[in-house]
Amino acid sequence: MSMSRASRTKERLVVVGGDAAGMSAASQARRLKGPDELEIVAFERGSFSSFSACGIPYWVGGDVSDRDQLIARSPQEHRARDIDLRMRTEVTELDVEGGRVRSRDLESGAEVWTSYDKLVIATGARPVRPPLPGVDAPGVHGVQTLDDGQALIDTLSRTAGRRAVVIGAGYIGVEMAEALIKRGYEVTVVNRGREPMSTLDPDMGRLVHEAMEGLGITMVNDAEVTKILTGEDGRVRAVVTEDAEYPADVVVLGIGVRPETTLAEAAGLPLGDHDGLLTDLAMRVRGHENIWAGGDCVEVLDLVSGRERHIALGTHANKHGQVIGSNAGGGYATFPGVVGTAVSKVCELEIARTGLREKDAHRAGLRFESVTIESTSRAGYYPDADPMTVKMLAELRTGRLLGVQIVGQEGAAKRVDIAAVALTARMTVEQMTALDLGYAPPFSPVWDPILVAARKATAAVRSTT
Repeated sequence: MSMSRASRTKERLVVVGGDAAGMSAASQARRLKGPDELEIVAFERGSFSSFSACGIPYWVGGDVSDRDQLIARSPQEHRARDIDLRMRTEVTELDVEGGRVRSRDLESGAEVWTSYDKLVIATGARPVRPPLPGVDAPGVHGVQTLDDGQALIDTLSRTAGRRAVVIGAGYIGVEMAEALIKRGYEVTVVNRGREPMSTLDPDMGRLVHEAMEGLGITMVNDAEVTKILTGEDGRVRAVVTEDAEYPADVVVLGIGVRPETTLAEAAGLPLGDHDGLLTDLAMRVRGHENIWAGGDCVEVLDLVSGRERHIALGTHANKHGQVIGSNAGGGYATFPGVVGTAVSKVCELEIARTGLREKDAHRAGLRFESVTIESTSRAGYYPDADPMTVKMLAELRTGRLLGVQIVGQEGAAKRVDIAAVALTARMTVEQMTALDLGYAPPFSPVWDPILVAARKATAAVRSTT
């Protein structure tokens, strides 16, 4: 039994989860308060701390040569800063009333209670693993952790066959398809949606579909996987849908993630519609003065729609951690919300989005116009001026920007940041047309593609008012 709160002379901050949000919070709190004022104990059930899950597809594909390049800070580095980080230790219960957590050492099985004055919940997200026959067979892989990535690389190195099936066509599914193509595999992507990348509208997802097929990836849309078949050796041999069977020597699950809030729910903490923890602007769990939560286990405010969303991104997790650490360390900070910005790529094709899709705007009860333009990344006469498609949504009457999607070649994706700033500032598309953006022929046409789309959206909104 650990020391009780009453018998301690300094505060104890307990952090559940040792990746981006949790360790950012611990590190920021340590910057503000030394070990003589604040004891920090962190629990991580995995083998690695502060790692980039977003980088796993690029490690698998060979763009990143070494696993350790994905580790921002090792457990030893955290401990050197007086953070008691306990690896391979899983928290199994939160006792909110008693101000303590129960943990189990995954090596020895020993269980202990640790009391806290302040608690940070950063339990992340869990991959969606459908209850399909054969889903647990050898050769079927998720890619959530560095251990997952290593297991997949080991399988790819051992497997004699060269056929891979990716289930799901979101960010991870598309990125893993590219990684497997780079490794010389024949890749089939089975997707239940109309087009890949459901974070885009289907018309923009179609551009991704065409590009993937151009790389030799077989895209199977509107398909529901019903089971995974295994051979006599017990290993995966095929993925089956209602209409077909796809041979597979390896299967990668890229179906998405859900907030890992099992402990929080059992402790009676408030969850939202997406099963993520609900917090205030200071990332404090609603109704609990001394408990904070951040990262993939929380829901955040969408600044465009005004609704809560679950978005699992490392950028948000690190910002949450900074805010939490500031507040737990005696300072003050807030996280106002997000606009839903994300970028990805499949080989040379760049994919970006921010704000609302058409179905998001409909769901929020907004009336809007959408426009799509074709442009180039550079002046048309300049060498290597690549094509780019920009789709923009604007609210009727007000002209407020609601969302932007971009699909194109080099130089396309990061243009979405212009739109992200405009969304945060609640700019109208007409105001955007006057933005003083950088121009030179090697970087953009005279009218940047974002501004061309804003001009067309302005005209569309005007014509309907």
